[in-house]
Amino acid sequence: MSKQVAYLGPKGTYAEKAAHILSKLANFQTPIFVPCNGLHSVIKSIAYNNCDAAVVPIENSVEGGVTATLDALWKFPEIFINKAIVLPIKHALISNGELSNISEVLSHPQALAQCSEWLSENLPDAIPLPTNSTSEAVNMVKGSKFRAAIGSKSLIQIEGLKELAFPINDVPGNCTRFVLLSKESNSSLANIASFAFSLISNRPGALLKAINYIADFGFNMSKIESRPSKRELGEYIIYIDLEINNQNNIKNFLELKNKLKPLCNNFVDFGNYFSENVELD
Repeated sequence: MSKQVAYLGPKGTYAEKAAHILSKLANFQTPIFVPCNGLHSVIKSIAYNNCDAAVVPIENSVEGGVTATLDALWKFPEIFINKAIVLPIKHALISNGELSNISEVLSHPQALAQCSEWLSENLPDAIPLPTNSTSEAVNMVKGSKFRAAIGSKSLIQIEGLKELAFPINDVPGNCTRFVLLSKESNSSLANIASFAFSLISNRPGALLKAINYIADFGFNMSKIESRPSKRELGEYIIYIDLEINNQNNIKNFLELKNKLKPLCNNFVDFGNYFSENVELD
């Protein structure tokens, strides 16, 4: 039976590319790809069993964690990360018009942020307008001489537009980590363990005690990030990625969780999974 895989649509987004790559790595046979309008719709599709899997961005090298994804993983603890890939991101400015006539630039908020310096230098008077996806932005500028979109260069051929500038992202090494989500925990080889927790007590040294446990077990943190709990001001959720590379590490991680849980008001394990870098054609 074919698996339905939700992703941030419409067609042509980096998320669609990631969905195809991750589905292949997961050995899905003839997957059916389901584009969704907005990250919340992607997450709900897996949370409410409308799809078998979902692909979402979780972290960008320039803008940091994708908050909608992080918040959803905390809200729906029955969802697990199964695999991850890191895609290089190279944005193009796409339009029917000429650069000198552009007064509005449309794209996903992350893409606008990743190109903010270029826009301020080259289109200082243009108004940035957020959209649900880069592909949606490109679709919205068709036929306009004063609007431009930021998106993948591959969208130019799809939509019959033209490239005004490429690449325009502020950081040449810009990349995004995409994850494959499902309701089944991963039991295969892994190089990352991801989890989040909120502490019982908000006192000096409370977080340090948890971090010291991680250090005592010899784990390297590849990421630590905080998000507001949304319950009260000053209460935070701590998101952590640990590097793991062998079965001993996985055994130690199980022991670490047992050490951390008494310190936590809530602890959510997002799963162990393999993450790898991928080059686009």
